[in-house]
Amino acid sequence: MASISEWYAGKNVLITGATGFMGKVLMEKLLRSCPDVKALYILVRPKAGQSMSERVQDMMMCKLFDRVREDNPDFHQKIIPISSELTQPGLAISPEDVQTLTSCINIVFHCAATIRFDEPLKHALQLNVIATQQLLSLAQQMQHLQAFIHISTAYANCNRRHIDEVIYPPPVEPKKLIDSLEWMDDSIICDITPRLIGDRPNTYTYTKALAECVVQQESGKLNIAIIRPSIVGASWQEPFPGWIDNFNGPSGIFIAAGKGILRTMRASNDAVADLIPVDVVINLTLAAGCCSHVHFYFRPKTALVYNCTTGGINPFHWGEIEHHVMSTFKRNPLEQAFRRPNANITSNYLINQYWILVSHKFPALIYDLFLRLSGQKPQMMRIFNRLHKAIGLLAYFSSQDWEWNSDNMNMLMSQLSADDRRTFNFDVRQLNWPEYIENYCIGTKKYVLNEDMSDIPAARQHLRKLRNIRYTFNTVLLVFIWRVFIARSQMARNIWYFVVSLCFKFLSYFRASSTLTQ
Repeated sequence: MASISEWYAGKNVLITGATGFMGKVLMEKLLRSCPDVKALYILVRPKAGQSMSERVQDMMMCKLFDRVREDNPDFHQKIIPISSELTQPGLAISPEDVQTLTSCINIVFHCAATIRFDEPLKHALQLNVIATQQLLSLAQQMQHLQAFIHISTAYANCNRRHIDEVIYPPPVEPKKLIDSLEWMDDSIICDITPRLIGDRPNTYTYTKALAECVVQQESGKLNIAIIRPSIVGASWQEPFPGWIDNFNGPSGIFIAAGKGILRTMRASNDAVADLIPVDVVINLTLAAGCCSHVHFYFRPKTALVYNCTTGGINPFHWGEIEHHVMSTFKRNPLEQAFRRPNANITSNYLINQYWILVSHKFPALIYDLFLRLSGQKPQMMRIFNRLHKAIGLLAYFSSQDWEWNSDNMNMLMSQLSADDRRTFNFDVRQLNWPEYIENYCIGTKKYVLNEDMSDIPAARQHLRKLRNIRYTFNTVLLVFIWRVFIARSQMARNIWYFVVSLCFKFLSYFRASSTLTQ
C-alpha cells in the first residue's frame, strides 16, 4: 500500500464543517503532511456582516496554520470555499458549484454537525441527519469519488454499555421521524422529545445514531467509513501541544476551574474520562480515508466503523484529571482569577448541591451585590447559572463508564508503514496523561483566553492577594461568630475553651514526642 501522503497526492478533497474545531485541524494536517494534495473544497456558511472569502481569510490567519505557512506561504491557494447552508434544500449549493464538485471530488470528509447537547430536536435532525442525507445524495453524483468519511461520536449508542465497531439498529426509522416532525409545531416536538430519545441523554447522541443509520443505507453504493471519537480535546502533538480554540466540553470546565469559578462538579472520581486528542482523531480519519479505498474491493460492502477512544487502551479517570488540572493552574494561573483554583468532584447529589449553594451561589450573590452598590451591572449569578447548565449536560458522561471495541482501529494501525505510524500517529498507548492535561490547561490559557505566559508572575501575585483576602475574611468571620454566639453563652464558652485546651495539649504532646525522638 502506498504511503498516506502519496495516496492523497493529486486528490481533490471536500470538507464540511471546515470552520469548526476538527475541520480546521483536518485542513491543517492535510496541507502540512500531504503537501501534494491538489485542492481542498470547503463548505462555508454565509454569515451576516462577513463575506465567505473574509471568513476563510480570517481562519487562515489563525495560529493553527503557522507551521503550514512556514513551509508554503501560498497554501491558501489550495483552499476553495463553496457557499453552502446545511439547513437548506440541496445544502444551498449553486448548480455551478454542484457541477464542479461532482466532476472533481475524490474524497469527502463530513465533519459538520451541531454538537449542542440541548439543541431542539427538529434543528438537530436537520443538521445531523437531513444534511447528511443530502450530502450522500451529492456524493452519489461524484464521478471520481473514492471515499466518504463520516465523523460520528462514540456516544451515538451510549444507551449500551459495551459498544462494538458496528452500526446498531436505529431507535426509529429516520425517514418516518423526518416525515412526522415536518408538520408538527415546535411546542409539540418539545413535549414529545423526552419520549422519542428514550434512554439517550440528549438530542445530539440521538440524531447521531440516526445519521449512522442513514450512512449505512448508502454503504452498498459508496466506499464509506465512520469515525467515532469520544470527548474531543486539545491537540496532543500536532500542530503543537495543547492547541484548542473553544470553550466546548472539558475546555470550558477547565477554564472555570482555573478561574476559581468552578468549585464543585458532579462526577465519579473512578469513572474513566474518555478524552481523545483532536490530532489523534484527525490522523485516524486520514488513515481511514486512504485505507477504506484500498479495502473497498476486498471486503463486504458495508461501512467500516472505527471507535476512536482511550478508555479501553489507556484509561484515565476524572479524579486524576481534577488533580492535574488544579496543580497545573496553581503553577500557571489564569489572569484575574475570581478565586484561587480549588475544585472538587463528588458523585453524591446532596453534597454537590450543598457545595453549589455554599461555594457558587452565595459568593455570586455577594459579588453581584457589590457590583450593584458600585453602580455596575451584576453578572456573576448569570455566569454561574450558565456553568451549572453546562456541567449538568456533562454529568451523564462523567458519572459512568463504557467499553468500546477498538479492533478496527488496531487493525488499521498494524497495516501502516513505520513512517506513516509516526506521521499519522493515533496510537493512544503512547499518550502521557499528566503531560497532556498540563498542555491542555496551558493551551486554554494561551489560545482560548489569549493570555501571555510572560504575565504568569503577575497572575501568581494576584492569587496571593486572593489568599490574603480569604484569610482576612475568615478571621473577621471567626471574630463575628465569637462576639455573636460564644461571648454570650456560658456553655458555648466552655465548649470553646475545651477545644482550645485539647488542641494545646495535643501540640504539647507532639512537640515532646518530637524532642524525645531526636
